[in-house]
Amino acid sequence: MSEDSHSSGSEDAGGGQTVADVIIAELVRWGVGVVFGIPGTSSLGVIDAVRKHPEIRFFQVRHEETAAMAASAYHKLTGRVAACVTIAGPGATNLATGLYDAKEDRASVISLNGQVEAQYAGPGGFQEIDQDAFFRPVTVYNNTLHEKTMAVRLVDAAMRHAIVHRGVAQLSIPNDVQKEVVDPACCAAEGMPPSREIAPSNAGIDRAAEAVNRAERPVIIAGWGARDAIPAVRAIAERIAAPILTTFRAKGLIPGDDPWHLGILGSVGSAQARRRAEEADLLLAFGVGFSKQTNVPGGKPLVQVDLDPIKLGRHAETVSLWGDCGLVLPRLLERLERREDGARKEAVARDRAAWRAQIDREADADAVPIRPPFIMQVLSKILPDDAVITVDVGENGWWFGRNFRMRPGQKFAMSGYLATMGFAMPAAIAAKIAYPDRPAVCITGDGGFSMAMAEFLTAVKYDLPMTVVVLNNHELGMIRVEQRVENYPNFGTELHNPDFAAYARTCGGEGFSVERPAELAPAIVNALESGRPAIVDVETDPKRF
Repeated sequence: MSEDSHSSGSEDAGGGQTVADVIIAELVRWGVGVVFGIPGTSSLGVIDAVRKHPEIRFFQVRHEETAAMAASAYHKLTGRVAACVTIAGPGATNLATGLYDAKEDRASVISLNGQVEAQYAGPGGFQEIDQDAFFRPVTVYNNTLHEKTMAVRLVDAAMRHAIVHRGVAQLSIPNDVQKEVVDPACCAAEGMPPSREIAPSNAGIDRAAEAVNRAERPVIIAGWGARDAIPAVRAIAERIAAPILTTFRAKGLIPGDDPWHLGILGSVGSAQARRRAEEADLLLAFGVGFSKQTNVPGGKPLVQVDLDPIKLGRHAETVSLWGDCGLVLPRLLERLERREDGARKEAVARDRAAWRAQIDREADADAVPIRPPFIMQVLSKILPDDAVITVDVGENGWWFGRNFRMRPGQKFAMSGYLATMGFAMPAAIAAKIAYPDRPAVCITGDGGFSMAMAEFLTAVKYDLPMTVVVLNNHELGMIRVEQRVENYPNFGTELHNPDFAAYARTCGGEGFSVERPAELAPAIVNALESGRPAIVDVETDPKRF
């Protein structure tokens, strides 16, 4: 580390660097360049250090939960670490949902939190909670800085844990400690962690290849963990004549025109994909999380590749390969026997055509209120090839997973395992910050959007052009369905909504109202071309399910 590694932090009025300055400079050294948060009494030193540092940007949000969600989405989209910052007590507790999203989806996030000057002083403390205890269940690293000379060491430990363990690292900094002057030379820094590239032995790959070569009906399931190995996934499919299914989160990783691609396996997937998985005599699970929504058929022999060893050995008959798909799959490909099976490829093509025909039939271009499948059909045709799409949880997410056709070059982010409503709007902010030259599109429902709609003001404030498509059915539509499935009467799901288009204009953005199918495409195009944050409020059918 060079002599001036910490010198980029600004000096205080007394001529020295504060602990907060040193912390922010060290985060910058680790590559953190974006902070989401809200200033407050116990975090003023940290906020001022961010203000003074030229290589880090601060985005003020309207709620701490969305700060954490934006930081989580930023990592999901880019692989880079972002930070969220807030005050002690209520600010810290408000982060919880967004940080749990990062925990469940293995997104690396740094959470910096102010803390009161004298911790745990007893009853009557103002905004004082035991933050070490509060954050313990959600973090891979969790600490409070009490001694100023430990500032850099704790930041290094937090970053190391967040990156290596792919999770949330939390550091609380008491208000008085933030402001103390410290000589950076007293704060020894650690080196960066080594490469996390992991690969199994040749013997393990040989066992996997033997299992694949023996199989008569192999099927590939590609998950998010295979995102850096897509060429190898496609080459393996071609080599062994195997259909490729993906998880919902891996939607779009395999090009739609790949001759072996059959779409998503799971609750939003096709009957054809489910049948292929059920009929397989071997499943090749590449970076698959095995969520309940994917519902990988149990009891079948597996060849499983994953960077997380805890996920390996999911079935009794499993060849487990602990490693990075990007390293493992090319080596596996070299050992696989080529099989020619034109009939199987033709059968996969028929299955794919049948599924696409069903999706097209569902998109009734004449129905009023507008059907969600038609909305997804229009969005599939109009959204640019380089669009970065964020998707909320609820009925809108279900239709996106089922009916939206992604194209090569498009990216999308979602709240996966936690499946928290309100994710799409802060994620769209993160998307536009991460990719300023690409269109950002938020697909959400009226329930999810109303949980985070104040962040539309954030988009306007920071001039972050994006298109927010609200599927407005005046219901918590998915909950209505779940009540019906479980034989409960419909109750508590109706939503009293504002005019979302008028709200957009009131905030300083653009707003478009859509009630009839012919109005949808022009509204989407106008929103995309407006160059401003825009809401397209689409009246949809609450009874479509």
